[in-house]
Amino acid sequence: MHLLMMLLALGLAWLLRLAWQPATGNWSQRWQRALLFFLLPPLLLLMTAVAVLCMGSQGEMIGLRTGWLSYWLVFAGVGISLVCCLQLAVAGWQSWRQVRSYPRIVLGSREWGMGNGEWGIGSTARLLENPTLFIAQIGFWQPELVVSQGLLQALTPEHLAAVLTHEEAHRYYRDTFWFFWLGWVRHFSVWLPNTEVLWQELLLLREIRADGWAAQRVDALLLAESLLMVVSASVRGAENFCAAFSCTVPRNRLQERIDALLGEIDYFAPSSIWTWSWLTLVLLPLLAVPFHG
Repeated sequence: MHLLMMLLALGLAWLLRLAWQPATGNWSQRWQRALLFFLLPPLLLLMTAVAVLCMGSQGEMIGLRTGWLSYWLVFAGVGISLVCCLQLAVAGWQSWRQVRSYPRIVLGSREWGMGNGEWGIGSTARLLENPTLFIAQIGFWQPELVVSQGLLQALTPEHLAAVLTHEEAHRYYRDTFWFFWLGWVRHFSVWLPNTEVLWQELLLLREIRADGWAAQRVDALLLAESLLMVVSASVRGAENFCAAFSCTVPRNRLQERIDALLGEIDYFAPSSIWTWSWLTLVLLPLLAVPFHG
């Protein structure tokens, strides 16, 4: 019976992912739809596995016997997903330790230019002594701002202020923290259809959201010009715990970010409760637990 439950959940998860198509519309609608199709199938599988583990390997359900084989298969799958989470956490911790070894600089000094917002005069960042144009938040709940020497020397104070405001948006939305967990879902569900396509869509929409937040505080044209200047950077961070200004955006979708910055887009439309109500489907497997005896 446990095996039958997992096969049904697997079939439903597969069909849901196959049903996803790139959406049009405003940022909020695209974000909600992409996040729903990204999360719903793997979480449905995960909750089905939790239900099976709660029922145990003994007994029967609606007249069908349960056995050790299906139970241990589910146990192994959950174990693999936890190992993926541990691997990501270790990699993130190592990156954070490496960042902490970089020298700390004061933004706003005559030597390093001037920012605004949270990273204004007197605020600090970690200096990456590299000529590449790079800036990113790296970490988890309280990430570190990392700025390359090349970026500080290449950008004017006005362009640097725009880029810093974009990074402040990532900190405001806690993107490094939430994308760590989304990255975990991506790793243990990479075999499902459209996982990588949806991941890239979420990364792009994350950057568009940060652009929109920054565009309310600095000139959008300055931000667009800064993006065109920095997009040639060759440094690429780990996307699960690194929110970089340009490195996470595929170059073939750069034009979409520029159009969003220069156009009139409603970035902050309210979320629809009906959209997120679909996530309650992941709890359905738990309803089978009382019928196990």
